[in-house]
Amino acid sequence: MLGGGKSAPPGRKIMVVADPTQESAGALQYALSKAVFDNDELILFHVENPNWWRNTLTMFLKKPGLMNSGPASTSAGASATTSVEESFRRGDMEFLEEMKNACKICKPKIHVRIEKKAVVEGKDKATIILDQSKVLGIDILIIGQRKSLSTVLLGYRLHGASSRGIKPIDTAEYLIDNSNCTCVGVQKKGQNGGYLLNTKTHKNFWLLA
Repeated sequence: MLGGGKSAPPGRKIMVVADPTQESAGALQYALSKAVFDNDELILFHVENPNWWRNTLTMFLKKPGLMNSGPASTSAGASATTSVEESFRRGDMEFLEEMKNACKICKPKIHVRIEKKAVVEGKDKATIILDQSKVLGIDILIIGQRKSLSTVLLGYRLHGASSRGIKPIDTAEYLIDNSNCTCVGVQKKGQNGGYLLNTKTHKNFWLLA
């Protein structure tokens, strides 16, 4: 189910591709509000590539209330949000810990952990994510998606060894098409505009926030 449900089985492994971008923040918001339930394990997976992420410092959460569906207070959510933004501005990797803290504020009963892999010769971001999802036995893979020039700069890959005559393929689309588990591409539409979701069987599925 795209939006999740109360009957979802416990103990699933859900992996969110974590980057310091609004797209990644939207994917995490979707996961916490619609896909993750108590007893699930949430894995924040980041592909380390300092050549590009330092130039994409963006706000993680503009409205803390979107993630304060649990018993935590609004002030605590605001504090976590501020810390995330500050880590982005410093240009360090603390945004992963701040994402983890925000998850625990919103869903205190779930287990959250961080996984990181560095880019290696001969492997692109999509392949690394795909391989790690298999190694960890992921049930649901969630990745932020944006149809714009930024995906060309940040998330596109070449399907094949040579770029000559080959059209770039979006990382999210590649994962959706090739993941053994369910992969959801998430586009967040404003603060209260809902989510546009893409999976292998559902294209441009609209889900209210």
